[in-house]
Amino acid sequence: MSDDLSKRRPQDATKVNVNESWELDYWSKEFGVTKESLKEAVQAVGTSVAAVKRYLKK
Repeated sequence: MSDDLSKRRPQDATKVNVNESWELDYWSKEFGVTKESLKEAVQAVGTSVAAVKRYLKK
């Protein structure tokens, strides 16, 4: 049985990776923000999921 590649999850759930398009899609949906907003958040506070979440709640 093959893996369903449409159901991807980040390898490291503690870090937001905006360099992989599918991870960018995943985290954008997870946080309910645009890809551009997510990239801005990562640039501002780094890749920590907790830090990005705090930044986006401002």
